[in-house]
Amino acid sequence: MTRILALLTVGLLATAAHAQTATTVRLGYFPNLTHAPALIGLERGTFQKALGNAKLDAHSFVSGTTLMEAFAAGQLDLAYVGPGPAINGAARGMPLQFIAGASEAGAVLVARRDSPIRTYKDLAGKRVAVPSLGNTQDISLRHILKEQGLKAQTDGGNVTVVPIPPADIAAAFAANRVDATLVPEPWGAALEAQGHRLIGNEKTVWRAGQYPSTILIVNTKFAQANPALVTAFLKAHADAVAFLNQKPAAAQAAVNSQLAKLTGQKLDPRVLQRAFTRTRFTTNLDLDALNDYAALNVEAGYARSVPDLKTFLNPGFLKK
Repeated sequence: MTRILALLTVGLLATAAHAQTATTVRLGYFPNLTHAPALIGLERGTFQKALGNAKLDAHSFVSGTTLMEAFAAGQLDLAYVGPGPAINGAARGMPLQFIAGASEAGAVLVARRDSPIRTYKDLAGKRVAVPSLGNTQDISLRHILKEQGLKAQTDGGNVTVVPIPPADIAAAFAANRVDATLVPEPWGAALEAQGHRLIGNEKTVWRAGQYPSTILIVNTKFAQANPALVTAFLKAHADAVAFLNQKPAAAQAAVNSQLAKLTGQKLDPRVLQRAFTRTRFTTNLDLDALNDYAALNVEAGYARSVPDLKTFLNPGFLKK
């Protein structure tokens, strides 16, 4: 918390200075299928084309926790991020707005193939990986544990929650460092293709699969100073979502190409196709689902109360 507040103080000054002369638009995102609109916009060059003379400066992050630290430090103007870190950032006073949805569902729980885990209840006494502590999958996992009468070790239970970047889970499984993982796609489908066991699909993780996985946020000061740039970027974002839904084969190829550039790993097209069936892409911002997620934040101990999320929603840019 202290680190976030310090970064926020520095970030407010840095963002104010940047917003006055926005010749560059700084974007944050993850190399995950749940961030596919970002991957599509980058791979096809449509983000840069939409921004015209403003240069796109895109940065990949391994988790929402590290991305929000960069956001707090004023190093990002726009970001694709999970609802958990975004809501936590809003509650801590970060100057941000939620301006569009990006993806829904797209996370699964996979157990190492030689583990005895067959159900969620079997996670008792086991080590379970999430991309980072406080991120969307971590918050979802803690809710799953509560529903099963279990708790994380840090909450007085016997389930050890371990932060590991999704791309490193296969190696962690091979070394027996963890027994299971709640991971975003396409990493879940990739683990399954290696013979590891699917324990919970995207519909059993939470809310029958009707939950946001990634939303698009903007720095408030940047948005106020550069409305035309934000509107232009959002149009390209909406085009990327439409491309994902209307041309799935071409979209999968584009996503795979971008993932290979970012991670050095090109996925089997059949793996990516399976991951796509577990992920939905939308520009819609579901306020009810976001409020439910904010309640999970409190339940997980990452927030003291549910903030009034309506004050952070700004769908006006997308309507334009």
